[in-house]
Amino acid sequence: QVQLAESGGGLVRAGGSLSLSCTASGGSTFSRDNMGWFRQAPGKERELVAAINLSNNIKHYQDSVKGRFTISKDNTKNTVYLRADNLKPEDTGVYFCAAKPRYSSEWTNWGQGTQVTVSS
Repeated sequence: QVQLAESGGGLVRAGGSLSLSCTASGGSTFSRDNMGWFRQAPGKERELVAAINLSNNIKHYQDSVKGRFTISKDNTKNTVYLRADNLKPEDTGVYFCAAKPRYSSEWTNWGQGTQVTVSS
């Protein structure tokens, strides 16, 4: 069973930056071949912000964060990072780390989430 632990959320002013970390433990590399960051704003559905494939390093970004957010990984530390620059109030929400097995379409493991609040 993959366990995910996020850290790095907080309060930041618009235009500022934050870095989030997600460290995975347990499971196999097959079971967490894809890692993603989701966010959920109050009253809204959870949405995928960025994802990375740990085998081939292919990255995916939601259009609203392209050019501002960067997802990266350190396989030696089983850790995925999300660097968020030029933050906007609409980036506010709970950010969740998730893992998806190779060849799967379903995100099967989730972290507990970390709050990011961007003030205007």
